[in-house]
Amino acid sequence: MEDRLSSADLADPVGNGDTPVTKIFGPGLVPISLWVNGERHRLSAETRTTLAEALRGPLGLTGTKIACNHGACSACSVWLDDRVVAACSILAIEVGDRKVTTIEGLATSEQLHPVQAAFIAYDAVQCGFCTPGMVMSCAALLARNPHPSEEDIQAALSGHLCRCGTYPHILRAMLALSARGQSHHE
Repeated sequence: MEDRLSSADLADPVGNGDTPVTKIFGPGLVPISLWVNGERHRLSAETRTTLAEALRGPLGLTGTKIACNHGACSACSVWLDDRVVAACSILAIEVGDRKVTTIEGLATSEQLHPVQAAFIAYDAVQCGFCTPGMVMSCAALLARNPHPSEEDIQAALSGHLCRCGTYPHILRAMLALSARGQSHHE
């Protein structure tokens, strides 16, 4: 009798046939399909590839930044459906059919999203490394609440780390948008 476990053994450890067989992926490259910024993308990647790595690498969407790679700084924030997530903390293979929106997908053709325009107008950008993640969180906030309070804005920015200290500028930009009630494109 062989002592090695098969994939069927892993899916049904008791061996009673009640557990459905689980498909095991890897090692090596596996096919992944991602719906990003309104387009379907097919790629091959290792199962350990994070969403952030897939976006920046094979898909060439370098607006999503990888800083801490532990979900602690929020520089890699994107929308998964309508929820803000740290793209470094989810595997690309886990995304499935959910819609991913990156900073590149926020603007429409040549028109910036109001949050992007406000960040520029209020000088809320320094080195720019944390900016895409902050913009994604702020845009998600405005989509939920077109008139956020200062506390709402601070809550949306919690977890975002900016070494340059642009928080006061971001707050002013967002309060200006809140006063106008701009949650969508102008």
